[in-house]
Amino acid sequence: MNKLKYRLSPIRSYKRSEAQAGFTLIELMIVVAIIGIISAVAFPSYTSYMKKSRRADAKVALTRMADAQERWYLQKSQYTSDVDNVGGDTSPDGYYTMAATTENNNQTYSLTATATAGKEQANDTACKVFTLSSTGAKTATNDVCW
Repeated sequence: MNKLKYRLSPIRSYKRSEAQAGFTLIELMIVVAIIGIISAVAFPSYTSYMKKSRRADAKVALTRMADAQERWYLQKSQYTSDVDNVGGDTSPDGYYTMAATTENNNQTYSLTATATAGKEQANDTACKVFTLSSTGAKTATNDVCW
């Protein structure tokens, strides 16, 4: 009699062979090159975005100073050139230095925000200086700043 024997196959383990044990040097160099290319494109874009977002600090400071100048004018019937009377000599986040000048017997003013030399914003050569006058005229280093 022929007995049929069922042979159970051993459970195979799915281990990698030694040839597939890790990454090759070429694969790692390709990944490093891809990361380098992406960062070379992304970093300048990021710094440009940060410069643009910090410009809001100058705009906010100038409009607050203009409001303070108008309040000062209502109380004293003239504008002031003392920045301490209208908000201080720095912007709220500290990226700009503020200045105020008066003309026509203190009946008109001009407010200026200049990028601070010690901060990163000083590298923003496109929009380094913002100006707001009592007539509402807004000027800057470049036309796209406001």
